Amino acid sequence: MTGFVGNWLASISMQFPVNLNLVGRPVLVVGGGRIAFRKVQQLLAAGGEVTVLAPQIIEEFTEMPVTLIHREYAAGDVAQFRLVITATGNTPVDQAIFDECESLGIWVNSADDPVRCSFTLPAAFRRGPVMVTVSTGGASPALASFLRSELEQLIGEEFAEIAATLAAERAQFHANGVSTEDVDWKPIIREALQQAAVECPHLMQSLTPVEATA
Repeated sequence: MTGFVGNWLASISMQFPVNLNLVGRPVLVVGGGRIAFRKVQQLLAAGGEVTVLAPQIIEEFTEMPVTLIHREYAAGDVAQFRLVITATGNTPVDQAIFDECESLGIWVNSADDPVRCSFTLPAAFRRGPVMVTVSTGGASPALASFLRSELEQLIGEEFAEIAATLAAERAQFHANGVSTEDVDWKPIIREALQQAAVECPHLMQSLTPVEATA
């Protein structure tokens, strides 16, 4: 594949998937509109200590456990934060924030502007401790959202219970001094799915042992 599409795919193919532990860690969101609001909801769900900085901030933010700063962004504002997300819709401001974050080694994401991102945000949904994410590396957020919606129909709330069951099994193995790396998890997962009455023929088939043939 050549041209713009080929160059774009080459630039995003090496992104590294990672889940961040934001509990108690300071996060800055620059922007006070609807997009920023949705980002803050996600950050709070992950336990981040969020500060919102913008000259105009929608009223919904006043009901959230965040620090609000009503002014324009200024150089030096990112210094005390571990993670920064911009949702200003102002390219020069986003560029200034990106440049400063890069110089300080702070991870930064600019909403709908992958060029000014040191990380991208996947489309995600949760089922208790189970988190399913879909990413196109910023190529097509619409496609990522579509795939997430499709997967949400397949992975129901019962998977939270299944994850808890398997966590208990894993803890028991550890208590008995057994490395879980050596455990054949397929029959255990299959039993947990059956106990939760999960109806997913494709998933159950993938967990069914293959009989040896002569």
